[in-house]
Amino acid sequence: MDRITIKSWAVDDRPREKLLAKGKSVLSDAELIAILIGSGNRAESAVDLSKRILLSVENNINQLAKLSVAQLMQFKGIGEAKAVSIITALEIGKRRHFESLLERPKIKESKDAYTLVQPLIGELDHEEFWVLYLDNSNRVLQKKQLSRGGITATMVDVRLVFKKAIEIASVAIVVCHNHPSGKLKPSASDKELTQKIKQSGDMLDIKLLDHLIITQKEYFSFADNGAL
Repeated sequence: MDRITIKSWAVDDRPREKLLAKGKSVLSDAELIAILIGSGNRAESAVDLSKRILLSVENNINQLAKLSVAQLMQFKGIGEAKAVSIITALEIGKRRHFESLLERPKIKESKDAYTLVQPLIGELDHEEFWVLYLDNSNRVLQKKQLSRGGITATMVDVRLVFKKAIEIASVAIVVCHNHPSGKLKPSASDKELTQKIKQSGDMLDIKLLDHLIITQKEYFSFADNGAL
């Protein structure tokens, strides 16, 4: 049996091409690691091998970063060079994380969230849905694009909103999406989604602090308008 390589996959399934076409935020942890290692073994693709490596540390990136070269090389298909690549990438990520602690903004009011997200989505010609994940001091742990849509709508999987929140131990969130039309009035689907996220968060004890609709120069806050 020949080695299974990424080049043998359909173009849309290749992590590298997916990153170039859709951006880094849409890739899973396994897909990112698969780009690092390039190929799997005779029985597994790079992504399948990466998934197995992550499973061994309960899908915890911090635990993965603690593995040594020797421990990584115990996985068939991971040689010394690939092990070093994984360790190097995770070390860079750790150093970046420590630097970002000094720059982590605090969300005190809706304007703070708007200021943070507007440069990302305020002038786009399509809708995007982003989530700010906060700690118990309302400092931003992470901001993440959850979905990207068309001119008038974007689909949002509420389960994914809270999957990331649980992974990084976030206790509160602010969700944001843009209206390329420039209209600030929330649609019926915007209202329905907001309540769905709020109710799901209440069950998980993760508070939805606000939902912002963002345009080029203005924003609508569900919290400020008593709509939460």
